[in-house]
Amino acid sequence: MNLIDKIKSGDFEFQDAVKLYDLELFELGKAANEIREKKFGKKTYFNINRHINPSNICKDICKFCAFSANRKNPNPYALNIDECVDIAKNAYKKGAKEVHIVSAHNPEVGYEYYMNIVKGIRKELPDIHIKAFTAAEVNFFSELSGKNYKEVLEDMIKAGVDSMPGGGAEIFDEEVRNKICKGKVSSKRWFEIHEYWHKLGKKSNVTMLFGHIENRANRIDHMLRIKALQEKTGGFNAFIPLVYQRKNNYLNVKEFLTGIEILKTIAISRILLENVPNIKAYWVTTTLNLSLVAQNYGANDIDGTIQKESINSAAGAASSNGLNLDELINLIKDSGYIPVERDSLYRELKIF
Repeated sequence: MNLIDKIKSGDFEFQDAVKLYDLELFELGKAANEIREKKFGKKTYFNINRHINPSNICKDICKFCAFSANRKNPNPYALNIDECVDIAKNAYKKGAKEVHIVSAHNPEVGYEYYMNIVKGIRKELPDIHIKAFTAAEVNFFSELSGKNYKEVLEDMIKAGVDSMPGGGAEIFDEEVRNKICKGKVSSKRWFEIHEYWHKLGKKSNVTMLFGHIENRANRIDHMLRIKALQEKTGGFNAFIPLVYQRKNNYLNVKEFLTGIEILKTIAISRILLENVPNIKAYWVTTTLNLSLVAQNYGANDIDGTIQKESINSAAGAASSNGLNLDELINLIKDSGYIPVERDSLYRELKIF
C-alpha cells in the first residue's frame, strides 16, 4: 500500500502524514484532485460578500498582525453602529448575500457594541447571512463581559449571527502560539468554542495560518486536530489555509513559502480532511492566480468578491478593494472550471 492509500484508509501514524510533504507535487495533486472531482466535479465555488472590520484597536499583540493600531498601523479607528449598518446596507444593494464581520479586540467600546452591530444589521437586513466573530473574539468577549464563552455564543445567536468564521486558529501548536500570538485564545479554548457552536446547531469554518515560523509537522498536527473535531460534530463547512503575509509585522521571517509548498499544503489538506466538505484557496492571501491553480490541487472554493478587506491587505495582500464579479467569473471559466455562486452554507445559487 502506498503512502497516500495508507492515509486514505485512516490507518496511519502521525509521521506518515508528515511524509506526505516528501511526495512529488503532481502525485499529491493527482490524489487531491481525484477527491475534489468526486465531490464537486469541475465546479468552483464563490460568494458575493462584504467584509466589515469594525475596529483596529486591539488589546492583543500578535507578531504577525499588521492590522492592529497598537503596532505598525498609526491610524486607530472604531466605526460606530450606524456606520457598520450602512456598510452592510450598501453591500446588500450591490448584491452581497453575506457580511463577514471580524474586528480587533477593542476593550474601549464594550461588549454590547459588538452585539449591537449584529442586531443593527439584522434589523435592517433580515435576509442577509451574518458570519461574525472568530473564536479569538468570542474569548475576548468573554473576558470583557465576565460571561462564559457559552453565554457569549448564545448571545451571538440571539443577536442574529448565522455562522462563525474560522479565524484565530493560526497554528494550534501552543509553543508556536506562544511566540506569535501570546495572550490570544488558546487552542484548547478555540476548539471548545467551536464545538459548543456546533452543538447549538450552527456551522463554522476553520483556518490555518502557515508560512511563518511553524514547520510541516505543526501544519499536520493542526489538520489532524480539525479532523478529530469534525468526526465528532460535523460542524465545519470549510478549511481555509491562509498564507502568511509578510509586510508591516514583527515576525521577521526570512524565507517565504514557494508556490510548490503552498500547493502541497492545500493538496495534503484535501487528502487528510476528507470529512471537511470544502477546501478554500482564499485568493486574498494565496493570490488570485495561485488560488485558481489550486483548484487542480484539491481546492474547490476561492471565497468571494469581498468588496473591501482591511486585515490582510494591511500586511501586503492585494485585497483592499475586493474583486469585480464579472472578472471573478471569467477567471474561473478561463481556468477550465465552472463558476458556481454559493450561499454561506455552500448551497448552490447560480451556475454560470
